[in-house]
Amino acid sequence: MLAQAVEHLIKNIVDFPDDVSVRSHENARGELLRVRVNPEDIGRVIGRNGRTANAIRIVVQALSNHNVRVDIMDVRK
Repeated sequence: MLAQAVEHLIKNIVDFPDDVSVRSHENARGELLRVRVNPEDIGRVIGRNGRTANAIRIVVQALSNHNVRVDIMDVRK
């Protein structure tokens, strides 16, 4: 559910929504959501001084009942 929520949020921010993918992984520290976006959209997703990325992380923590980390990376073609 969290991966779908993050994907929905990010697809509405970026210029290339078809390049957005979110994958969920479990590790010892909790859940990890890996978000991949087009290289041209990475600045838009991170935001000025990381404000957009932090807002996304805050929303994810509010939706979750456990520790979740969100990593944002660009798609290399």
